[in-house]
Order: sequence, then structure tokens, then C-alpha cells
Amino acid sequence: MKKLFNIGSIALLTSLVIASCGNADQGKSSEVDHSAHTTEATAETSAPASTPSTTAAATSNTITVESNDQMQFNVSELHVKAGEPVSLTLKHVGKMDKKVMGHNLIVLKSGADVAKFTEEALKAQATDYIPQSSDIVAHTDLIGGGEESKIEFTLDKAGTYDFICSFPGHAGIMKGKIIAE
Repeated sequence: MKKLFNIGSIALLTSLVIASCGNADQGKSSEVDHSAHTTEATAETSAPASTPSTTAAATSNTITVESNDQMQFNVSELHVKAGEPVSLTLKHVGKMDKKVMGHNLIVLKSGADVAKFTEEALKAQATDYIPQSSDIVAHTDLIGGGEESKIEFTLDKAGTYDFICSFPGHAGIMKGKIIAE
């Protein structure tokens, strides 16, 4: 009986350790600018990353998306104005290092094959899981806890564009849609 209790205790502790995935702090910041466009900040859309919302409407083209140590974006749907510059900041509000819980945000062209793109991303470790692809509209850097990365891009046509985190194992959960109207 004692042996069964120890095995159960070990299994429970192992589950808790796996769920927590470590705790490394990293305080450096990184910024990427993929466009010469500048945008005045008229409104910023953000919700706490600990409670992801199924939709988040950005009424302007200046957006902040948060990611966390629980493999979540705080939004799954964004609305922007087609043909106007978009300024998007990804903030990793967690504490884990990018080697353990790295996040990026990749905006894909409308109609891109997300599953195929994700497979290619897994092979692109040398470029922080961002493959060479004509399906990419824009992407942030891969960041760890406490870091942020900013991108600027324009979605010329109205439509729906997927966004994902391409860190291994994240794209199935960390994904959403940008609706350009």
C-alpha cells in the first residue's frame, strides 16, 4: 500500500513540474520594424493574458497582444482597417525564458495553409521557428518573459488573416484571426 501511495505522489508531483515548466527571468527587450509606416496611437486593445477572451475588437490599427507562460494569447480575434498601417506590439507577460516558453506572432496571408506553415516552422530552429515563406505578412521576434516586440504592416485587402505563435507545440493553441474591414 505504501508503494502505491509513493507512485501516486510521484505522478502528481511530476504533473505539477511539467505544468510549471520552469521559471527563468529575462529582462531584455527586442523590437522589430518590418515597415517604414508610422501610426499615431489612437487606441490600444489589451486584456489580461491570464483570462484570454475569445474576441477582442481593436477599433484602431494600434494593437497590443499579450502572451503568457500558460501558452495563451489574450485575444483570438482582432479587427483592423484594411489598407491602413497596423502597429502591433507583442508583450510576453510571463517570466519564462524564450528557450522554454518563447512566443512570437506571425501574421499569415489570407488563405495560407496554417498546418503546412506550422510544419515548416518546426524545421526552422536556426531562425527562431520562422521559416522562409511567401505566406508571411509580418512577424515579431521570438521573445521570452518580460520582453516585447513591435511590428508594423498593412493588410491591403479586406479579408481574414490567421496569426499564430510558431514556437514548437504552440500553434495549435496560440492562434487567432485578424479581420481587415
